[in-house]
Amino acid sequence: PDVAPLFRWLWKNYQYVLAFRFAIQEINKDPQLLPNLTLGFQLYNSVTSGQFTLRSTLHWLTGKHHLIPNYTCQTQGKTVAIIAGTTSAFSAEIGTMLELYETPQITYGPFDPMLSERDKFPSLYQMATSDSSLACGMLSLLLHFGWIWVAIFVSNDMKGEQFLQDIEAEMVKKGVCLAYSVKLPDTKSRYEETEISFLEGIRISSANVHILYGDVRGLYTVEFLSKYYLTLGKVWIMATKWEIVVKETDHMLHSFHGGFSFSHHKEEIPGLNHFVKTVDPSHYPEDFFLSQLWLHAFHCLPPGPLCGTIGVCPPNASFEFFPGRIDMLTISDSSYFIYNAVYAVAHALHKMLSEQMEKRSPGDASQPRILPWQLHPLLRKIQFTNSAGEDVSFHETRHHMPHYDIHNIVNFPAGFRLLIKIGEFSPECARGESLVLNEEMIEWPVAFKETPQSLCSQRCGPGFRKMPQEGKHVCCYTCVVCPERDISNHTDAEQCIPCADHEYPNMERNRCLPKLVTFLAFEEFLRMALACMALCFSVLTAAVLWVFVKHRDTPIVKANNRTLSYILLIALLLCFLCSLLFLGRPNTATCLLQQIAFCLVFTVAVSTVLAKTITVILAFKALKPGRTIRRLLVSGTSNFIIPICSMIQLVLCGIWLGTSPPFIEVDKHSEHDYIILVCNKGSVTAFYCVLGYLGPLALASFTVAFLARNLPDTFNEAKFLTFSMLVFCSVWVTFLPVCHSTKGKVMVAVEVFSILASSAGLLGCIFAPKCYVILIKPDKNSLKA
Repeated sequence: PDVAPLFRWLWKNYQYVLAFRFAIQEINKDPQLLPNLTLGFQLYNSVTSGQFTLRSTLHWLTGKHHLIPNYTCQTQGKTVAIIAGTTSAFSAEIGTMLELYETPQITYGPFDPMLSERDKFPSLYQMATSDSSLACGMLSLLLHFGWIWVAIFVSNDMKGEQFLQDIEAEMVKKGVCLAYSVKLPDTKSRYEETEISFLEGIRISSANVHILYGDVRGLYTVEFLSKYYLTLGKVWIMATKWEIVVKETDHMLHSFHGGFSFSHHKEEIPGLNHFVKTVDPSHYPEDFFLSQLWLHAFHCLPPGPLCGTIGVCPPNASFEFFPGRIDMLTISDSSYFIYNAVYAVAHALHKMLSEQMEKRSPGDASQPRILPWQLHPLLRKIQFTNSAGEDVSFHETRHHMPHYDIHNIVNFPAGFRLLIKIGEFSPECARGESLVLNEEMIEWPVAFKETPQSLCSQRCGPGFRKMPQEGKHVCCYTCVVCPERDISNHTDAEQCIPCADHEYPNMERNRCLPKLVTFLAFEEFLRMALACMALCFSVLTAAVLWVFVKHRDTPIVKANNRTLSYILLIALLLCFLCSLLFLGRPNTATCLLQQIAFCLVFTVAVSTVLAKTITVILAFKALKPGRTIRRLLVSGTSNFIIPICSMIQLVLCGIWLGTSPPFIEVDKHSEHDYIILVCNKGSVTAFYCVLGYLGPLALASFTVAFLARNLPDTFNEAKFLTFSMLVFCSVWVTFLPVCHSTKGKVMVAVEVFSILASSAGLLGCIFAPKCYVILIKPDKNSLKA
């Protein structure tokens, strides 16, 4: 077993000896494997120091206390293989010396790619599988809990550097950020004031998740850090070798409580647990380490070992009820690899002896001689299935995609602690199923009442998106609200998603809702008000027409051509009624009739006003000498103005309908919550040509009426025509900019209101004074008056 500097024992490592003894005993009892041959062994303690490592190796090679290189004093058979190497540094240190004798070295420590270089270590074999998927496994655990802001502690060697590069590459792919990284020296050293300040910065860092990776020698630095700087508010993720320090260091226990440990998946070795439970120093009195462990744990020794009995051992003195913090029953990875290593050597020896026996002559009864270098060809090809059902070999193909068990480090109030298996990681599983966790079994650090978070910035909830901060990690960002028509329906969205045209975002902007189809419906107050106004004005216009027809022979009706008055009243009646085409659900027919009827009817109305104004002028001009003007007045030339103006407008409307007629349009953008059905005018050019024709026509009517406003006569309506056209032009000049600044139903309402207002202006200014005289002042409605 390893011991720490200052000779503090790591007793958990004695399990290596137990696994080694158990494998030797099984092989010696197996009649099929190495029959008639008993395996022997020697045990040496290794210390995490190059000086002690080399000394132990020389002791083993020379067989005496006097270290004489390249000379052996052993009288017994020379050892043919060595099983060693809790660390890659230890294996490399003794590997160079063992290579001089081509002695096979089988290591049980963590896998190190450096030791697989055949040109440097041709006699070295690693039992452990590669850690190539460890970074992926740890990243899967981070992503499962949403931990994207982490710190990493690695040993200061090539293995730690390689792991740091591998996991950083995976972190970049998965969007996880490195808060900071620390390289741990091989041994504890005195920290300068600047380094202590740096460690204090680690303590107060916002990263709540720390990853530990490295060789066993780096554990002692972590032990120093844990004693002074680690806090309860961190979740530690580590490789299996770190469990040694976790289990045997008092002040580190609480710091690592609630953390996670990754270890290579292994099946249970039949009989090993029972062997560990029943072993005691009386079984192996020559084993100094077992007696020391027993004395350390129970403060007693059974009769026999060392100097007799020390104290009285309790009846339950066994590893099953081992006191303190050392769990000897949980088989570690290294113990499992030692078991396999012993069997690998045994199978290689068995095959070699079998081949030698086949080549020997029948009369030769001498014991075959076994040399260490002879095992190499057999070890490279060895392949067998151990008692746990796992295939064991040293083939290079076995080092890819290892399967990991994930353990939760749990501390119990009485000082007992366990590694409890809470999940597995297998990169060979189907995509999305590589990580399996039982979250209900997880114990979190005492500082957390629920699943902890490790973030540089608070998460952006639905309805927000992340905005990176310049000069900082991608995990450090600010949250901004999604734009008006966009949503984000998950946490930490990179971009907001625009809703479809037929949908709109809710108030929280985390869900798109279907828009309701709407239009200027009959049920709406605005539509009802406009419809009532149109009907009221229509009834009023019809009433005025009835009054004029009833009093058709009175002077005030006959003045300025009563036929034109009838035409104007009918045109105004149609103007009021055509406004109803703009209300209600639009369809193809109403879309075609809306603009055509509006333009034609208003052309008739405006041209009629122009005709009436010209009639007034011709009437006054006819009083003067001259037959031409009188002939124009008598012939009714002004009556031709209406059909000529209307025909021009009709041609323009025909061209409009023939090129690009109006159609139903679904307006999805004018209003936030609704899809509005409106009538698209089709050709905008044609629409403005038709509307533009009405403009000069109305302007001409206003100009002529304005020039004739001062003509004398009691029944002269030139002033009323001037006011009516002033109102008409004012309404439509106001309508055009308002129409361009509104959309959807409001634009339709503005258009309807403009139709009603301009029509009402013509009706009121021209016919209200006449109706007043006809109905209220009938005495003035006579030639005499």
